[in-house]
Amino acid sequence: MDTMRDRLAPVVSGLLDEDPRVAVVLAEIGRDGFMEAARRHPDRVINVGIREQLLIGAGAGLALAGMRPVLHTFASFLVERPFEQVKLDLGHQDVGAVLVSAAASYDWPAGGFTHMAPGDVAVLDTLDGWTVHVPGHPDEAETLIRHAVGAGEGKDDKVYVRLSAQSNESALAVDGQRFRTVREGRRGVVVAVGPMLDAVLAATEGLDTTVLYASTVRPFDSAALRRATDAAGADVVLVEPYLAGTSTAAANDALAHVPHRVLGLGVGRRELRRYGQLDEHVAAHGLDAASLRERITGFLR
Repeated sequence: MDTMRDRLAPVVSGLLDEDPRVAVVLAEIGRDGFMEAARRHPDRVINVGIREQLLIGAGAGLALAGMRPVLHTFASFLVERPFEQVKLDLGHQDVGAVLVSAAASYDWPAGGFTHMAPGDVAVLDTLDGWTVHVPGHPDEAETLIRHAVGAGEGKDDKVYVRLSAQSNESALAVDGQRFRTVREGRRGVVVAVGPMLDAVLAATEGLDTTVLYASTVRPFDSAALRRATDAAGADVVLVEPYLAGTSTAAANDALAHVPHRVLGLGVGRRELRRYGQLDEHVAAHGLDAASLRERITGFLR
């Protein structure tokens, strides 16, 4: 099966053909996938080299000129390294762009900690007005990329699409807005974000819990969480493929009207310096099905 990132260049290249507003800005990473598109649209496929601050600045300039820019590189170079430009060039100037990342929290362990970004969504949470998509399957990634690019009718529409090498076995229908109810129960709610769904379903097999699936985490679907807790009780577990606890504040705000408990599971803060393989990182952070089951049942008990 192809990966989420494999869908990026074909989908966006097609959008370049269809919509003269669309432009692509790269910082070396991903340029091979856009070589044919660059031949067809040399003025709208721009590679700035390994200058990530310029990547954001150039994208903001295109947005100011009325374009819908798609900016792509690894998450650590797209959100963390040029954060000042994300805050000022896009946010302060009230212009929009579609930021599409790769490598996620630890998808390429051989690249070391410089190529890991478990804090990317938490960092964007310090800014106003960002939509954040976290697809769990390549088909969902394609849908959400199209949604993000086409959504830019307003000049201030800022969207982050977080692509990962991890994937669920099957895609679900996603709309870029709402959580989906995957399983209904009466004792607690587990929210599985993006590629965490399969592990959460395995971890909660046989448990009387509701499972919600979130492929779009910002805006946070407070209404869906409230409906689920009305039926299943106000104990909530969030399982996110990035920094643990990133969405606990959003869940607390959603349930401020009732007594509740929230457990945030995800990537720990401690750096794992023996980089190993992707599945070893999953296990080390307790995000495999067996570890999740132990932590979820211990909390809901």
